[in-house]
Amino acid sequence: MPVKLDVIPAESGIQYLAATASAVHSAAEGLTMFTLYRYPFAAMGSRCEIRLYARSEESAAACARAAVNDVLRLETKYSRYRDDSVTAAINRVAAAGGAIDIDAETATLLDYGATCYEQSDGLFDLTSGILREVWSADRRELPDTDTLQRLLARVGWNKVRWQSPRLVFGFPGMEIDFGGVVKEYAADRAATLCAEAGVRHGLVDLGGDIKIVGPHPDGTPWAVGIQHPRSAEAVMATVDLFQGAIATSGDYERFVEIDGRRYSHILSPRTGMPVCGLAGVSVAAPECVVAGSATTIAMLMEDRGPEWLNEVGLPHVWMDHSLKVGGTFAASGALHS
Repeated sequence: MPVKLDVIPAESGIQYLAATASAVHSAAEGLTMFTLYRYPFAAMGSRCEIRLYARSEESAAACARAAVNDVLRLETKYSRYRDDSVTAAINRVAAAGGAIDIDAETATLLDYGATCYEQSDGLFDLTSGILREVWSADRRELPDTDTLQRLLARVGWNKVRWQSPRLVFGFPGMEIDFGGVVKEYAADRAATLCAEAGVRHGLVDLGGDIKIVGPHPDGTPWAVGIQHPRSAEAVMATVDLFQGAIATSGDYERFVEIDGRRYSHILSPRTGMPVCGLAGVSVAAPECVVAGSATTIAMLMEDRGPEWLNEVGLPHVWMDHSLKVGGTFAASGALHS
């Protein structure tokens, strides 16, 4: 059974329900005292936190510092708001239509993005971020069709030639945006750094993208509450995680409202319009980057999202705009992973 729970609000539709005690004894560790240390910080436009069980504050702090620094490194490297970022360097070349050689880490992200593009029938597209030009948070009217068509002409991974290490833009005015993969990739890396430092119990939470380092010292899982998309105080499903990751996509907090209708921040690369069909999706997977891309693809699939998730076979839960709930978590009430 999970330890006693407290609900802790978080972003992106995730609440994780963590142990109330700050220290626990573990028979498996010879009754050695472990203390749960929490390290909140801000990164990638999100409230983040690393939770680690350790025997000393010094060891926990050193581990958390290394993990946080790596998250901040990735934020700097792939920010679309910094002129000195890798993203900015790529997009300067993309704007003119040209070629650029890519470093190994960025190549890994591009390879993963290309795989997602293929597996989603072109819906998961690293070039679609340019559509944000007409979907700012303060927008109060729908963009006109001509404007959308002009932007859509500059969208399409199939218009890019990618053969590592060279990325070639044959069509000027395009952009690359790593926002769909980098936060989840950062969560995976942070958890790996903690594990390599000897931490066996803890988790990394980057704005609701959660990667488990290991269960509580007594062997119980971390209980993760999936927030109801239309009620901040309600939990749609509860998931018990011993390992792996969970991520959520939806119109929880990031959306625009026009003429009384809520529009998601997730934009279709085919129409330029916000997706509709699902209000929220959560997916569990061995790696956070896989969980995150699966949730995004399911949202992009719209009414086909539930069917696609069943085909993929990853544990999940979804809610549509009629408030119907479905998926593995919904069927079982809770899932152990």
